[in-house]
Amino acid sequence: MKAKTIKPTKVNVVTLGCSKNTVDSEVLMAQLRANNIAVEHEGKGHGHNVVVINTCGFIDNAKQESIDTILAYVDAKKQGLVEKVYVTGCLSQRYAPELKDGIPQVDAWFGTRDLPKLLKTLNADYKHELVGERLLTTPGHFAYFKVSEGCDRKCSFCAIPLMRGGHISVPMEDLVKQAGKLAANGTKELILIAQDLTYYGLDLYKKRNLAELLSRLSDAQGIEWIRLHYAFPSGFPMEVLDVMRDRSNICKYLDMPLQHGSTNMLKRMRRGITQEKTEALVASIRDKVPGIAIRTTLIAGFPGETQADHEDSLRWIERMRFDRLGCFTYSHEEDTHAFTMADDVPDEVKRQRAAEVMELQGGISFDLNQAKVGKVFKVLVDKAEGGRYYARTEHDSPEVDNDVLIPIAPLQHSSLSLGDGRGEGGEGVGVRPYLRIGDFADVRITAAREHELEAVPV
Repeated sequence: MKAKTIKPTKVNVVTLGCSKNTVDSEVLMAQLRANNIAVEHEGKGHGHNVVVINTCGFIDNAKQESIDTILAYVDAKKQGLVEKVYVTGCLSQRYAPELKDGIPQVDAWFGTRDLPKLLKTLNADYKHELVGERLLTTPGHFAYFKVSEGCDRKCSFCAIPLMRGGHISVPMEDLVKQAGKLAANGTKELILIAQDLTYYGLDLYKKRNLAELLSRLSDAQGIEWIRLHYAFPSGFPMEVLDVMRDRSNICKYLDMPLQHGSTNMLKRMRRGITQEKTEALVASIRDKVPGIAIRTTLIAGFPGETQADHEDSLRWIERMRFDRLGCFTYSHEEDTHAFTMADDVPDEVKRQRAAEVMELQGGISFDLNQAKVGKVFKVLVDKAEGGRYYARTEHDSPEVDNDVLIPIAPLQHSSLSLGDGRGEGGEGVGVRPYLRIGDFADVRITAAREHELEAVPV
């Protein structure tokens, strides 16, 4: 019989899916650390004996990635490389009964709001005084900042309310305290996230209160950029734009998933808006905040989408000229309203339409980037790799938007040296940076491609 381990628990947290899952993992890790339990994020070796997989269940590809990851760690358990495998997050919330039957080797399954139960299973106490505390998995100079949980919208394609529940805003006072703690630890950029950012405050304050929240977060000492993700277009609180325009540390950037350009499709998606109202909203946003970059996300191949709907959407994209745009093929999700419709667009047609959207956007992005050549921008330096810095302007969010590539130059004089002599990831002996990871710098754009800019420091 195999002897029972006497090794102390060391937990490896594996995060899949969106930035909201990232925050959940960071909160879990802070709680474990406070309980004197060793924890790492996505550790590559086998120095851990417990694995917690924070899953995504949003669309087919994400679900498959989550299942593949679970199976890989179950196999590691069979080989004796880990002792316990726990699964949490959206996939577990939505499909736990089926998954328990299909993958019985998993030791326990937890939903999206089961943190206290998960901690108890790991022999840890949920510490209420740590609410808002996190161990960042991002570079320390930026942090995703979740202002609410769940969603009350009834979009016909979306399963998020099934996995995350109804909308719950985090009290403003708690968010202000969290921002202050992050800033004190060196965070300079807050990326505000929620299932629906513009719904913030309706449950607590009986009004959309994102504008006041932004004003208060903007006052936090040390926070130099605040970025807005996932704003819903219908009922958009226009006073947010006044704060964005007037506060220098709120990025002129808005991530607003619009999902489609055809009014016919928007109605079928239950988005509560039309093409004409969307165009008017975007025009108002650009008028109120000159120079704002708008990022959006679209769905190709929604049930009932005709070639005429697709072409209507392409013409709309051409008119709108979004700064950033992503496109996904439709995923037929159980228990959503759209699941009652026939999934009648063939997969190959979905992929072709998504490719046409991205090809069109590629040309728009190239033109918009070319117009930046010769201009000076403030950038935040994210990392150094392969002899170059990777930085971002206020118009770019991490991982999804443009990179600004800056060459790491040889040291000219010791007074210019900042760092440890290795270039903060730069290559070669004697090469030192004149920029530091997590610092802001002014750069001049020297070249541009569809999704990259090249620059030199000013």
